[in-house]
Amino acid sequence: MLTFIFIAVAVILGTIGLVWLIDKFIPSKFKPFLNILLWILIAFLGYKTYMSVYEPIKFNKVKNKRYAQVIESLIDIRDSQLAHKTVTGKFADNFDGLIKFIDTAQFTITERRDTSVVDEVLTKQFGVDMKKSIVLIDTLGYVPVKDSLFKNSNRYKTMMNVPVGEEGAKFKMDAGFIMQNKINIPVFEASVAKNVILFDQDKDLLVQENQVVSVDGVNGDALKVGSMNEVKTGGNWPKTYGAAE
Repeated sequence: MLTFIFIAVAVILGTIGLVWLIDKFIPSKFKPFLNILLWILIAFLGYKTYMSVYEPIKFNKVKNKRYAQVIESLIDIRDSQLAHKTVTGKFADNFDGLIKFIDTAQFTITERRDTSVVDEVLTKQFGVDMKKSIVLIDTLGYVPVKDSLFKNSNRYKTMMNVPVGEEGAKFKMDAGFIMQNKINIPVFEASVAKNVILFDQDKDLLVQENQVVSVDGVNGDALKVGSMNEVKTGGNWPKTYGAAE
């Protein structure tokens, strides 16, 4: 883009120089037509130079606004999935099951306390009362997952829908297990392509955005949370958009 700006400025200055030369050396009867053409060319190049600066600024404003809205939805999906794992021991692999879980599931409220009881083996061995320490988990009650995560909001019922960008687009979501240290660990991933979020924006700038590799940007060609390849529940966006974890 900077190269284009330098070239455009050089052409504009060259054109102005040509106008001056024409004014000095071209016969008077040709001057009006040539001057009009040259000033039209100057105006056109000036417009293209302005747009080459303005378009990326406009693109970034749209991008940042849409990314922020998408990230809010991804955070809702992540929180719902973490609740699902807490209660069931695994992540949901589809939105219908996840929404049904939120509608019906409950968190168990427990209290942990230490106590001691008679150790029958040692008591029998030594002939006197011997005690051992144990931990008791008392159930105090239950709290609906829906109330805990969303209070009075029903937005979880539409969290599969991408809130901005291409109309009717939905998040992709998958879940399963990966093996680590001979243990099956549950994982999940929810994502949406940048091409979907920014489908109506400048195609050249969108190609550049899909190739971003930066600590201040969203790397890769999609916004996503979680991973199907590693134990991770964070998002791939930088802190400028909010906490990824």
